[in-house]
Amino acid sequence: MIKPIDFYFDFVSPYSFISFQQLKAIKLKQDFKFRLKPVLLGGLHNLHKITAPAFIPAKARFMIRDCKMVCEKYKINFKFNSYFPIKTVDLMRGVLIAEEDGIASEYIDKIFEALWVSGLNLNDQAIIDKVLKNLDINPKTFALRLSNQNVKDELKKRTQNAFEKGIFGAPTFFVNNKVFWGQDRLEFALAESLK
Repeated sequence: MIKPIDFYFDFVSPYSFISFQQLKAIKLKQDFKFRLKPVLLGGLHNLHKITAPAFIPAKARFMIRDCKMVCEKYKINFKFNSYFPIKTVDLMRGVLIAEEDGIASEYIDKIFEALWVSGLNLNDQAIIDKVLKNLDINPKTFALRLSNQNVKDELKKRTQNAFEKGIFGAPTFFVNNKVFWGQDRLEFALAESLK
C-alpha cells in the first residue's frame, strides 16, 4: 500500500512552489497521495534559531539562479518575485479557511501562481483582494475570518507540530516518520512511501 506523503510548505518559499508543481504533475500520472500541510516558515526558523536564506546575501543570489535552473529543467513556468520576501502569515492562515471551505487546492494553486508565475506584489492588500475575487472569495469576509483567534492559533499549532517532528524548512516531505527536506528530496519521499 502506498503511504501518504505530508507536504509542509509556505508560499514564501519558491522551492515550495516548485514542489507543488511537481506534486500536481505526479498526481495526474500516479496514485501517490499528498497531504497539504501549511506552516509558517518564519515561525519554524525562529523555533530552530535559523536565519532564512533570503537574509543571507550570497544564499539569496544563489536561490534566484537555482530556482530558475530547476524550473527550466522541469519545464515549470516561473518568475522570481521581485517583491520577495513576501509576508505570508495571512496567506497561510487563508489556507486554513480554504480547507474549511473545501477549496484548499485551488486556493494554494492560485496564490502560488500569483507569487511565482505572475510575480505579483502580495504585500499589497488590493492585489491580494483581486486574487481572492478570482477565486470567488469575498475579500472583506475573508479578512474577518483571518482575524479569528482560532485560525491564528491553528497555524501556530501546525507550525509547532512540524517543529516537534524535526521539520525546519520548506518544502519538507514527511513519510514513515522520516523527514525529507527540500524540493530535490521528493524522489526519496516517493520511494519511502512505497515501502
